[in-house]
Amino acid sequence: MDSLLNIVLAVQMLVAVVMIGLILIQQGKGADMGAAFGSGSSGSLFGASGGANFMSRTTGILAAVFFVCTLILAYFGNLKPAPTGSVLESAVPTSTVPTSAVPTPAASTAAGSAQIPTK
Repeated sequence: MDSLLNIVLAVQMLVAVVMIGLILIQQGKGADMGAAFGSGSSGSLFGASGGANFMSRTTGILAAVFFVCTLILAYFGNLKPAPTGSVLESAVPTSTVPTSAVPTPAASTAAGSAQIPTK
């Protein structure tokens, strides 16, 4: 089950990145107006209007896939029971360090001062 959710999450992230790239590549609606009057270059890889149709359809399909992935992740995320109580109540206590292993501040300063050479 977790591997399926990881795959869906990976697909969602990949679709999001590709969709962002496609949206940034597309021209605005006002860019076609300049090409109609001859002030812009209307020739493109897909023809005069073929690129807009291809990219807008691809963006729509990717948006639908992103939406479906989001619904799947939300559905399976809500199936797990919500934790009850405080986070601090479920914390595991750490092991205690014996006091003999911890140096006292007086011992560490005395040992440190003996090692400093005097001029």
